[in-house]
Amino acid sequence: MSSPYRLAIVGTGGIAHLHAESLRDRLAGRIELVAAVDPDTERLEAFKDKFGVERGYASIEGLLTAEDLDLVDLCTPPGVHADGAVAALEADVGAICEKPPALSLAEHDRIAAAAAASKGDFTVISQHRFGSAAERVRNMLASGVLGALAVAKCDTLWYRPEDYFAVDWRGRWETEGGGPTMGHGIHQIDTLLSIVGPWAEVVATAHRHRRTTNTEDVSHAIVTLENGASVSITNSLLSPRETSQIRLDFDCATVELDHLYGYGDDNWTITPLEACADEVNQAWAGEPRGRASGHGAQFTAIADALDGKTAPPVTVDDARRTLELITAVYASAFTGKPVRAGDIDPTSPFYQRMDGSGAPWPDRK
Repeated sequence: MSSPYRLAIVGTGGIAHLHAESLRDRLAGRIELVAAVDPDTERLEAFKDKFGVERGYASIEGLLTAEDLDLVDLCTPPGVHADGAVAALEADVGAICEKPPALSLAEHDRIAAAAAASKGDFTVISQHRFGSAAERVRNMLASGVLGALAVAKCDTLWYRPEDYFAVDWRGRWETEGGGPTMGHGIHQIDTLLSIVGPWAEVVATAHRHRRTTNTEDVSHAIVTLENGASVSITNSLLSPRETSQIRLDFDCATVELDHLYGYGDDNWTITPLEACADEVNQAWAGEPRGRASGHGAQFTAIADALDGKTAPPVTVDDARRTLELITAVYASAFTGKPVRAGDIDPTSPFYQRMDGSGAPWPDRK
């Protein structure tokens, strides 16, 4: 048996605890948590004590100088994801990055350049790709049993009260990169694209209805996919009954996912067209089954890829496709024009910042 991959977590806030729990509970013997980084000494020591981590550092630079690592897991606020990823990749260490991978396409392309020159790989946490039911839907679509996709919806309807934004980096373009479209809906949008394939054009609106933020608190988008299907996407932080939903209407069946922050097989339903019912139901009853979405599922896939000497799943290119669609939602919402895939190049203000030349409402923070 090979030695476990040596991993350090950078940032020890709430999401880091979820990652560390997944590593401890699901990856023991395959990925070893050997160090942690946080400039907040008290928070760092509490994390080390909880997870039995021996060594701690105040900066990623100190970590990379002192430790022999296979992986760095970036659990910092979004505004420093790009710098952390580039630092790890320039040290030839693989970088696992929480969403969003960067605050802009410009930052993401800087990561991509570092990854291309590195012995390490870059991968983004997109844990909802890895549940068995999502994999089964992808397999059924590829086999043709579902027919072609006609129409879909993808909704992230969450609730975040005003005091959620008391954390200084939240609700600001410069440090979070956007509101629910960027920081919350990205999970569902990424899962959707992993199933339905590339997008071609988007028409969108974004609004700041209630929250004292610089960013939006609601957005709506109509996306045309490359295959011609149409998708409606809504992202909200103003929805008291919280839910995360994907609905896919194929020629032969409707497939639906209804969950909140993670799903199992029971969160999915399928309604076949009567003429297709036997074939669809037989495929739906097949494998894979029993694997919930979550960080543990993705870390397992990462370890499997490293064992096989391949790049971990959710590559820099995969992550860029999702980030480009989110950028296009903002660009369309703030310019009032349709945006096609590939339109946002380095000449566009939206390439550098998600709000481009500025959101159509005054700053509040």
